[in-house]
Amino acid sequence: MSQLLPLLTVLAGVGVTMALLALLARHVRRRGTAGGALRGALAAHDEVWHGTAADSYYELQVQTDRKSPLPDDRWKRRRPSG
Repeated sequence: MSQLLPLLTVLAGVGVTMALLALLARHVRRRGTAGGALRGALAAHDEVWHGTAADSYYELQVQTDRKSPLPDDRWKRRRPSG
């Protein structure tokens, strides 16, 4: 019996940890609090390992923060003068 006690202790610890993580996941899903943190963590990972992915992430952030489209006169139709 004394040989099973360490194994049961480890299994109980793993079970409690999994239950706590499941409760945390349920809480985060209900409140929606993981979006920004997860996005920031993935951005940091991409910045280290995938340089072009980080560049596109920052470009997308700039595009979503932009209030209105930038004026571009090249695409406007020109009225004929006269």
